[in-house]
Amino acid sequence: MPVTISKTREMLVDVARQLFARMGVDNTTMNDIAQASQKGRRTLYTYFKNKNEIYMAVVESELSRLYTMLCDIAEKQLPADEKLITFIYTRLDTIKSIVFRNGTLRATFFRDIWRVEKVRKNFDLREIEIIKGILDDGVKEGIFEMPDTDITASVLHHALKGLEVPYIRGIMGDNISQRIKRRENVMNLIFNGIKIKK
Repeated sequence: MPVTISKTREMLVDVARQLFARMGVDNTTMNDIAQASQKGRRTLYTYFKNKNEIYMAVVESELSRLYTMLCDIAEKQLPADEKLITFIYTRLDTIKSIVFRNGTLRATFFRDIWRVEKVRKNFDLREIEIIKGILDDGVKEGIFEMPDTDITASVLHHALKGLEVPYIRGIMGDNISQRIKRRENVMNLIFNGIKIKK
């Protein structure tokens, strides 16, 4: 894609994101996006067939930003255990900030999770690969011991997805002492598992 085409598309996506955040997806029209971007409807329809398509592009753009951040963590020179915890909390905090940055878009995110899930599928697979890489490094470094990093990476990924909504809504504790205690508990669960009492 030539630079001017991709820049125009990026600008349209960002304008749409801002409108969706302020007015909501349902209350924003393609005409609103065309006017706010100072591009004609013809230009907008060159890139997107309809509002749903541009909404999906907004979600993809936000996930792409998150993916870049997660790749940066994976490339840091840290021991695997520190890298994994940094990855987990950066991921949760970034998802939370994305949802809050997008204002009324968050209502759509929670209400229409299945539409978002279709876009997330590719991101999810790439995220599992990053987690697997961290786990593989940890096994090589002698920090982790596990029979199958593929399954463990998949389980961790799905556990993190399950924590997103409670984390975003602040159900998992918002004050400093709760956060410290929660972090200790999460680290204990991840690194020590659930033990059966004998």
